[in-house]
Amino acid sequence: MILELKGIYKDYLQGKMVVSVLKDINLSVEEGDYIAIMGPSGSGKTTLMNLIGCLDVPTKGSYLLMGEDISKAGENKMAEIRNQSIGFVFQQFNLLPKLSALDNVALPLLYGGVNKSERRERAKAALEKVGLGDRLDFRPNQLSGGQCQRVAIARAIVGNPKLLLADEPTGALDSKSGEQVMELFQRLNDEGATIVMITHEQEIADYARTLYHIRDGVLQNGSRKGGSDE
Repeated sequence: MILELKGIYKDYLQGKMVVSVLKDINLSVEEGDYIAIMGPSGSGKTTLMNLIGCLDVPTKGSYLLMGEDISKAGENKMAEIRNQSIGFVFQQFNLLPKLSALDNVALPLLYGGVNKSERRERAKAALEKVGLGDRLDFRPNQLSGGQCQRVAIARAIVGNPKLLLADEPTGALDSKSGEQVMELFQRLNDEGATIVMITHEQEIADYARTLYHIRDGVLQNGSRKGGSDE
């Protein structure tokens, strides 16, 4: 099991009021699985993604990542987990504009203390894997939106993370580029990557093996392709 969320709650203070954003979330994701979480704006899906990605901690409940309870982990431990175990793909790419594709992809390895020659070798291999081996020295403003997202995916996978998180990965793309990106995710999953994706688009969610819906902070049972529920 890659991750298990057990009885997760997340509350925020608004003035003197306590606002409950996530309510008794229970979720298990096995190694090699591919799940999508759908929900309207304000449903809690981004908060849930932040918790899974170790960008936030729950108010109550336990989060097991590869068997380790990280619910109460400190910031240094959380940063280490993000760098070594989780790959992120965001809607807006989050590439550094002054860096080449190669250097953008190599950045997590720099933070992880990998030496320069190995960083460049691994970054080049990751870019070749996403079909951009001929764009190593291109900056983001020289690339299309779809190519920028593929650079972002290469950056996410360069450290061989246990878990790949994608937050609205096609939200800033045209339909053709979005389809190419989703085919790439499918290929990565076929090769063994574990993927958790957030989307509001049904046609994007349909790529996943299991679909969950979240509404008003409550996560419904997942339905697998073929119609069975978990």
